[in-house]
Amino acid sequence: MLTNKNHSIKSKGLGVCGWILLLLSFLLMVITFPISIWMCLKIIKEYERAVVFRLGRIQADKAKGPGLILILPCIDVFVKVDLRTVTCNIPPQEILTRDSVTTQVDGVVYYRIYSAVSAVANVNDVHQATFLLAQTTLRNVLGTQTLSQILAGREEIAHSIQTLLDDATELWGIRVARVEIKDVRIPVQLQRSMAAEAEATREARAKVLAAEGEMNASKALKSASMVLAESPAALQLRYLQTLATVATEKNSTIVFPLPINMLEGIGGITYDNHKKVPNRA
Repeated sequence: MLTNKNHSIKSKGLGVCGWILLLLSFLLMVITFPISIWMCLKIIKEYERAVVFRLGRIQADKAKGPGLILILPCIDVFVKVDLRTVTCNIPPQEILTRDSVTTQVDGVVYYRIYSAVSAVANVNDVHQATFLLAQTTLRNVLGTQTLSQILAGREEIAHSIQTLLDDATELWGIRVARVEIKDVRIPVQLQRSMAAEAEATREARAKVLAAEGEMNASKALKSASMVLAESPAALQLRYLQTLATVATEKNSTIVFPLPINMLEGIGGITYDNHKKVPNRA
């Protein structure tokens, strides 16, 4: 019932002249049949929709298709709209970040038309308008971020741009599916300074780790020395292990460290033996 009511309203909107032109169009189609049938029947593909204008007015609130549609001669004009996803490449944009760094950022926007009537009736060139809006939105959003935020939070920034674009293009029948930031170019001098800063940070971190390692090793050595001091047998065992390790190495000269008390004992034995040997002279 609603469809019939809307159809009757649109039929009344044609006026007397509109009805006369409509009847003449039907008459012309009948006279030129069957040639006219090839000119009046149009094929709309599955991914397309047709917005039909009759005497300058959109014939229906919803676009026609897919399949066969009838276009009356002289009074009907139709516009095909592709509903497939469109890729919009944003060229490199020169952007001044919040921390006063000049960068060049490019990106890509994926969108599609979900309302063919809005895309035709509400904007002159929907694709050009979306392209220009994507450029300005990218510059505006990135201009409020610092360079470190741009480099670290690409996904969050891309999602913010997508939300803004989707809200702004809703009147045009556009639905933004995805936004990606492809590349962030920074000046060469800034790249060198950032590389030097990163190198200094890595060196400082390495020094901290080395200092922590030495501190842990000194604590372990202190604990081991305390244990060895309490047990002389363990100290002698460690001494023998050290000698065995030195003996396995390919050295021409091996120095054996001996305890002082052992040397004193050997010296005493030598002196006693010397006294026992008689003087032959």
